[in-house]
Amino acid sequence: MKDTYIQVHPGFIAAMHLELRDSQHDLIFEKEHNLNASLPAADLLVIKEAPSAQIQNEIGVFFRGHNIIEYNDSGESLDINAFYKCIAYAGLYKSYGNALDERKADDITVSIIRESLPRELFKYLSRHGFSIVNPAYGIYHIYGKILFPTQIIITKELNTRKHAWLKALSANLTKNDIQNLLDNIQSLSDPSDLEIAGSVLEASFSANRQIIQQLIGDDTMYEVLMEILEPQLVLRDQEKKEEGRLEGQREGISKTVDLLREFGHDDPEIKAAIMRKYDLSEDEVNLFFQ
Repeated sequence: MKDTYIQVHPGFIAAMHLELRDSQHDLIFEKEHNLNASLPAADLLVIKEAPSAQIQNEIGVFFRGHNIIEYNDSGESLDINAFYKCIAYAGLYKSYGNALDERKADDITVSIIRESLPRELFKYLSRHGFSIVNPAYGIYHIYGKILFPTQIIITKELNTRKHAWLKALSANLTKNDIQNLLDNIQSLSDPSDLEIAGSVLEASFSANRQIIQQLIGDDTMYEVLMEILEPQLVLRDQEKKEEGRLEGQREGISKTVDLLREFGHDDPEIKAAIMRKYDLSEDEVNLFFQ
């Protein structure tokens, strides 16, 4: 991947969670859903827990029972082959049900999310008898000889107020876009939502380094950024310290094993001692004896 979208896929999953958070209790999210062990995974599968669940979000209102969502980032083209590959994911998902026709074709949707309009794809679809309906800014429904209901979401065109999370994945944000994203993050109160928003923020920052540098020069903006980022920076610091502690522990155990062997102790005896000393399982201890 290019530097402009290093963390986009984790950011995309997080953005979709926040995009649909008003209906999160009605939905099951499965990122990188494996269609088959030998095949690529679908980026995201969203399943309605109850068929009657209503999603008011402009993107989610299109959903049915099972929804394949693919993120087509700024380094990938969306031509007719890529389009049908996304449709094929839905076909494979249907075919791997536990029983014959368990997953109904008309209960599966495909959503393709990308930043810019795929003009050549739309021209191709129009020439081949498909119709393209634009029910809201940035949302295009595809109709015609197609196996599954399909929509294409253009994040650059989405309403900023309604879809701040998905728009934040763009590599071409303005200061107002960044400010809107920060305002939305500050409005979150649920700790889990705040943690998820951190992934969106990281993706946004990675893709918009230049504009972020300008904002950090603004004292007010710097305070806002630090207030939002501080819990994540603290968590990362703790994780690094824990990694260092574990690495030191691993090194100490390896040296202990070597030393006890030099003094003539056999491996079963050493393993038992290490398990007691460091409160490790047999499988964990066996890693030091391979």
